[in-house]
Amino acid sequence: MDLGVVLQNDPPAWRVVDLARQAETYGFSHVWTFDSHLLWEEPFVVYSQILAATHRVTVGPMVTNPATRDVTVTASLFATLNEMFGNRTICGIGRGDSAVRVINGRPVTLAELREAIGVIRGLASGEAVEYRGSTLRLPWNPDSRLPVWVAAYGPKALALTGEVGDGFILQLADPDVVAWSVAAVRAAAERAGRDPDAVRICVAAPAYVTGTAPSNGEAGRRALAHAYDQCRWFGGMVGNHVAEIVARYGPGGSEEGAGVTIPHALTDFVAGREGYDYNEHGRAGNTHTAFVTDEIVDRFCLVGPAERHVERLRELAALGVDQFAVYLQHDAKDETLRAYGETVGPAVRDLARARE
Repeated sequence: MDLGVVLQNDPPAWRVVDLARQAETYGFSHVWTFDSHLLWEEPFVVYSQILAATHRVTVGPMVTNPATRDVTVTASLFATLNEMFGNRTICGIGRGDSAVRVINGRPVTLAELREAIGVIRGLASGEAVEYRGSTLRLPWNPDSRLPVWVAAYGPKALALTGEVGDGFILQLADPDVVAWSVAAVRAAAERAGRDPDAVRICVAAPAYVTGTAPSNGEAGRRALAHAYDQCRWFGGMVGNHVAEIVARYGPGGSEEGAGVTIPHALTDFVAGREGYDYNEHGRAGNTHTAFVTDEIVDRFCLVGPAERHVERLRELAALGVDQFAVYLQHDAKDETLRAYGETVGPAVRDLARARE
């Protein structure tokens, strides 16, 4: 299993670049960032500095969208970075969330997302594409290559991912939801005549490594409680997407033609949700996450001593997950990177080698 890291483009930008450099040193394969141009700094500017400061990591957004960025401009940005730094970019994409909501916009339709994937990947991979009645190409970098990984939760979005995505991004680490989502993506890929195993699977969630287990007395319990509070924001972010699914299909509902039923493990936790403030999006201490219980944090995130992280990652790997991307939106960024680089990552890799 590869390890990625997901950063916010909070100023100062040099700190984001430094965290990316640390991640590479610790053996992480991917560096992702949020893409929300009003809430944080412009990611593609920061990517150029990350790529210049590193040697091997693959860099890209988790996730961009076709609503606030023209797809031909997005393709050109990736192709330019690839020309400068040797095909070290990746495009995570979805229908649009915070970048769209803060300007009172709407996420794109799945049909529009499908078209955007084709245009961005085609242009940034040296191909000619048909777009708005014209044949377009980026002739100045025919050797550029860009994988596009799709972020999805709902049944039809999962089906789209299996049909056209190079990879699938699931932003939560609950094993039951992971199993259901991966099965839906792979089934869709097979129906589309693709090799289901060719679609890469990325699970992304906050990870917070505590030094002691809760069973080790009051200090362990306090450490765990603090870690839960630092990661509670994530349930609020996920709740935004899940609330839309519940509003459309009902809890445990199904989507006609998608061939899957939405699991209660995904939908039930939003029952107590009351609105959301995007000005607190992706931030520890988010005041709109009271409905997110410790149990939900424990299911959706990786929290606790290092051995608990290793255990969950082994479970996710057995479900077919190729990459776990660590959200670092909390107060222990450096400590978490170090723990994953020195303890968690090696333990997971050792297990993989033993199985080989």
